[in-house]
Amino acid sequence: MRSFHFLVVLALAMAISSPLVAANLRKNYYAKICPNLENIVRGSVQRSMQQSPIAAPATLRLFFHDCAVRGCDASIMIINPNGDDEWRNPDDQTLKPEGFTTVIAAKAAVDSDPQCRNRVSCADILALATRDSIFLSGGPNYAVELGRFDGRVSTRNSVNLPHGNFNLDQLTGYFGSLGLSPTDMVALSGGHTIGAASCNFFGYRLGGDPTMDPNFAAMLRGSCGSSGFAFLDAATPLRFDNAFYQNLRAGRGLLGSDQTLYSDPRSRGLVDRYAANQGAFFNDFVAAMTKLGRVGVKSPATGGEIRRDCRFPN
Repeated sequence: MRSFHFLVVLALAMAISSPLVAANLRKNYYAKICPNLENIVRGSVQRSMQQSPIAAPATLRLFFHDCAVRGCDASIMIINPNGDDEWRNPDDQTLKPEGFTTVIAAKAAVDSDPQCRNRVSCADILALATRDSIFLSGGPNYAVELGRFDGRVSTRNSVNLPHGNFNLDQLTGYFGSLGLSPTDMVALSGGHTIGAASCNFFGYRLGGDPTMDPNFAAMLRGSCGSSGFAFLDAATPLRFDNAFYQNLRAGRGLLGSDQTLYSDPRSRGLVDRYAANQGAFFNDFVAAMTKLGRVGVKSPATGGEIRRDCRFPN
């Protein structure tokens, strides 16, 4: 436990010096600008989820990939004519189109209201769509801080994301650079309770990783031979719950970076807590998502705008 306390101190020190952490947000930002905003976005997300079971996990992953790179400014959605943009970085090529289309559809729904047209940022729509994807999948319903502006810059080389083979120190260091604590990191990892991963992200573990349940490894070999992917939470892959942590306790974490949360004794206590208490997981997840949503927030003074089309700067 002493080692984990050291990691907490390390993460706090990194957060203090982090240039990415910024916020000037409030929960009622659009109360007079677009009073029906949240109902509009939720209805649109619900329709997207009815059209595709991938929509929810794809949107949640899109939010993290956006906030973790240039801050929560929807720069992940920009398409540059010269091909130099975030989503064409190899680490973002695995993002599913259903996440992008969920946000684009929600933006169209918002703009169909004359009072709201071109007055709500793509970054805020992405944050709301992410919350709604989580809630409509069985997860917590939480208030979202709003008031982000959209970034104008998106470059391939700016992408720096955690990988599926990271150990605890690498994970803690990465999340610490965003101003997030080790507890935030373990809680946010629970987002892997929905979604899937291609076999190339975990196939190296199937040849005798001692932290993986052998029966689970055998099942994954079959999945990789047929479909080429596996669910991150094989127990309840479409439901946002705490089964992800219960899987880790049984050696059934898909990614090495997930299983290390239990195999490393420094974070095992949190995994045990969340596995036993879904409410504790939900509470810490909401707190971590709120902090993540404050990373790198743009304003007009820092080059932010409200994009008319989420795919292109104005």
